[in-house]
Amino acid sequence: MSDPATLSLLQMILGALSGVLVGFTLGLVGGGGSILAVPLMVYLVGVPQPHVAIGTAALAVAANAAVGLANHARAGNVRWPCGLTFAAAGIVGAVAGSTLGKSIDGDKLLFLFALLMVGIAVVMLRKRGQIGDPAVRISRENAPRLFGYGLGSGAFSGFFGIGGGFLIVPGIVAATGMPTINAVATSLVAVTAFGLTTGANYALSGLVDWPLAGLFIVGGALGSWVGMRASQRLSAKTGRLNMVFAILVLTVAAYMLAQSAAAWFGG
Repeated sequence: MSDPATLSLLQMILGALSGVLVGFTLGLVGGGGSILAVPLMVYLVGVPQPHVAIGTAALAVAANAAVGLANHARAGNVRWPCGLTFAAAGIVGAVAGSTLGKSIDGDKLLFLFALLMVGIAVVMLRKRGQIGDPAVRISRENAPRLFGYGLGSGAFSGFFGIGGGFLIVPGIVAATGMPTINAVATSLVAVTAFGLTTGANYALSGLVDWPLAGLFIVGGALGSWVGMRASQRLSAKTGRLNMVFAILVLTVAAYMLAQSAAAWFGG
């Protein structure tokens, strides 16, 4: 696929199926699926430029996060002042991170991305509690923490072109002490903002495959619906599902490390 504007029929099918897989994972285990978007675009769909894969994935993740945000908002789970403060700081970080990411060799960026996947898989294996104050409000005490965590999370999200939920949720919990369900819902404000910021930055450099992004978004919406229905039936096995998914992430990361290691170490 030398031209981002031209997709073969097979690539269109694989792009939609990749979106289904990411959306299904998000709906099933409640996060982390977006970490698979970039490797799927590079190694399955066959996007030849890692930077195009990152820019396209960022927009697709933002769209899927916006759908999830709307659902959580209707349920009253979103703490908007905290989320908007976190997102505002993170947008600054996302601009800086995505600008830096564009300047790094694509294969080296994939290698660093794989290392991040290993870290995220480890985080997924840790059990998160549900203790916290659901009525938390922004204050002089937590506002600086929200800003600091938001700035750092946005930079990582922009640099790697991911939603960053596994960075954002712990940051919001640490800054405010809100329950995990509210942190997950509130994090989608930032995920949407970071994805749009990163995607726009890459789009300005012509590094977004718009048809592929559209297919990925449509597939993600379908996969998310199926995943949420499956999660309702398998809710008692959430911990086991997280473990299985963490192992999947580690496997993909190992493959990416093997494929991209030459960019750093030669060979």
